[in-house]
Amino acid sequence: MTIGAILPSIFGAKQSMANPGIKPENLPKKQVLMKVGCQSGGTTIENLEFKARHGVYNIDGGMPKFIEGKGWDLDDSLAKRDACEKYGISLDAYHWPLTSAGIDKQLLPNIMLGKSPERDREIEMLQQMIQVAAKSGIKVLNYNTTILPVLRTGKTIDPKRGNAEYSTWNYAEALKMNQPKTVAGDVSIDQIFERITYMLERCLPVAEEYKVKLANHIADPPVPAAYRGIMRWNSPEVFEGMKRFANLSKSPYHGFNFCIGSIAEGLKDPKNDIFPIIKYFGDRKQIFNVHLRNIKGAFNNFMEVYPDNGEMNFFQVIRALRDVGFDGMIMPDHVPHHHLEGSQDQAFSFCYGYIKAMLQALSDEAAN
Repeated sequence: MTIGAILPSIFGAKQSMANPGIKPENLPKKQVLMKVGCQSGGTTIENLEFKARHGVYNIDGGMPKFIEGKGWDLDDSLAKRDACEKYGISLDAYHWPLTSAGIDKQLLPNIMLGKSPERDREIEMLQQMIQVAAKSGIKVLNYNTTILPVLRTGKTIDPKRGNAEYSTWNYAEALKMNQPKTVAGDVSIDQIFERITYMLERCLPVAEEYKVKLANHIADPPVPAAYRGIMRWNSPEVFEGMKRFANLSKSPYHGFNFCIGSIAEGLKDPKNDIFPIIKYFGDRKQIFNVHLRNIKGAFNNFMEVYPDNGEMNFFQVIRALRDVGFDGMIMPDHVPHHHLEGSQDQAFSFCYGYIKAMLQALSDEAAN
């Protein structure tokens, strides 16, 4: 028996009954266009060799060297591309310096603080970065539009998985911590969207000219309204917030770095509620990259776990992505850790293999 025959039964793949007299391997197949990717580690020789050893040939390379007051160094960007090509790796994406680290740690803070004319100078640098990306063959720029950082309240130890540590968020516990507001103070949902819109209106025309997609990652996690004075644009109703963001522009270069885990963190029933969201944005071709991260729990109380032991069936998730024609990278992003050396590499290796096996099984699945 071939691995293609074994894997669908392992992952719960559906069997085609359309042509019962034909062998499964001879049935027509739905094309799988997505590929395993990753955004961790950059373009060092060590990381590129690590990726190639595990069959990861598409990556987000982080960021080229930053030149104060200008933007990205084109020579450094081209060097990154050349380094990847030596290993047969495609440098598909970069990260804009609009990160999930929180407003206090932003290289370009004034965009989300809404300060003019400072934000105008920062936007000019983003425009320059789009041009550098295009000249380097980069197809996607990933970014965040957040004020609060990624929010977590601690770690949960799982003795059944070798004392793996799961990053955990509990909203009730967070309220007890009574953390202060940021330098941004109180920010309403309309203010958040004004700041995002202001930036996009000036950057999307450049992205369209240079054919570079801009992929926004939702704020992680969605939280109840006005936590620490901030309205997150995807909170508290994550699907509605994402729709509002998507409708800011009809440009085909406006969309999402679509984090399955962060979206699930805002759902009451992640196992089932994720599918209409994939369908909605997938049909509109607004899913540019996918972060594949599983959770246990749901809105306001969850932990980040391995791809195989969370609420969602990831084989069903990637089948849904295939069915909407998703053709970008599907990437592990947050992974469990443990206390021994090599923790992160071990977790990513597990995730790469898991994703590659699912993609192979999906490729062998007959179309119904």
